[in-house]
Amino acid sequence: IVGTIDTWIIWNLTGGNKAGVHVTDVTNASRTLMMNLHSLNWDPRILSDLDIPNSMLPEIKPSAGDFGQAKDLGGIPILGDLGDQQAALFGQTCFSPGEAKNTYGTGCFLLLNTGKQAVPSRAGLITTLAYQIEGQPPCYCLEGSIAITGALVQWLRDNLKIIQTSSEVEALAESVIDNGGIYFVPAFSGLFAPYWRSDARGVIIGMTRHTNQGHIARAALEATAYQTREVVEAMQLDSGVNLLTLKIDGGM
Repeated sequence: IVGTIDTWIIWNLTGGNKAGVHVTDVTNASRTLMMNLHSLNWDPRILSDLDIPNSMLPEIKPSAGDFGQAKDLGGIPILGDLGDQQAALFGQTCFSPGEAKNTYGTGCFLLLNTGKQAVPSRAGLITTLAYQIEGQPPCYCLEGSIAITGALVQWLRDNLKIIQTSSEVEALAESVIDNGGIYFVPAFSGLFAPYWRSDARGVIIGMTRHTNQGHIARAALEATAYQTREVVEAMQLDSGVNLLTLKIDGGM
C-alpha cells in the first residue's frame, strides 16, 4: 500500500488485505506535493517527473465524506480524514475567509482561511488545501511555518538554565517592565516563513550592563509574537484577506 499515514490507517480499519479501502483526503494529498491544487487529482506531470505510477496512489476524496466502515469496530462508518494542521484549522471552526489558527508548540504553524480560491503565495508562504466537505467546493488556506517558538523556552531552560521548568518563563518575563531593548532572533536552524533562509543563525541584540535574565526571558516570548506577526502580515499581503480572528492551540 502506498500513501500517507491516514491511508494506512483507513486501509487497515476497512479490512486491509481483505478488501481494504485505499484512499486519502485532499489535505493529506496536498502535503505530498503531488496533487494538483485546482483539479484535486494527482498531477500527471509531477508523477511523470518522479516516475510514480498513478495506479499506485490512493483515491483522493473530500475531507468530510464516506471513507468506508471500520470492520473490526462493529462497522462504524469513517466519515472524516484531515491532515495535522488542517485538522486544527477545522477543529477551531475557521470556516470563513479571514479566520486563522496558530498552533504554538516547538514551532508555530499558522493557517489562514482564504476561501474557495487558491491564492498563489509571493511572500514566502505555502498555498494548500484547508478542507473539503463532500458535495461542496474545496476551501483553501495559506500556511506559514515558524521553526522555533516553544523550543526557545526549552533552550532557556536546558542551555542557559535560567529557569527550571518551562512554565517559570512567564513569571521571569513579568519581573521586568519591558524587554530593556533586548531582541531575540531564534534562528537556531535558519528562518522559516516568510524568509526561508537556511543560512540564518540566532542572535540576541541590545544587551547592556542593565540586561538581566528577565529581559532575556521577555525577549524570548516576544520573539514568538514578532514571528507570528510577520507571518500574518505576509498572509494579508498575499491574499488581500484581512485577519478577522486568530484562534490558538498547542502546548506552548
